Amino acid sequence: MEIVELKQTRELAVGDTLVSATGDAYDVTKLARIGRGIRVQYVTTDGRTGRFTAAPDAVTRVRRADSLHAA
Repeated sequence: MEIVELKQTRELAVGDTLVSATGDAYDVTKLARIGRGIRVQYVTTDGRTGRFTAAPDAVTRVRRADSLHAA
């Protein structure tokens, strides 16, 4: 079972994996401040790239990295 946590956009880092409500995964490749927002660039599991801009306090679903919960 994968662990998904909620983070504000300002807490994202390159390498995080965003998870949509339908279960699709998007790996964060670049983050940049754009005006009051944050531009998030990503790549999908099938290699397509994309981007979106979100408010810094917007909530995103992030898959927890395996290394964070390894004992």
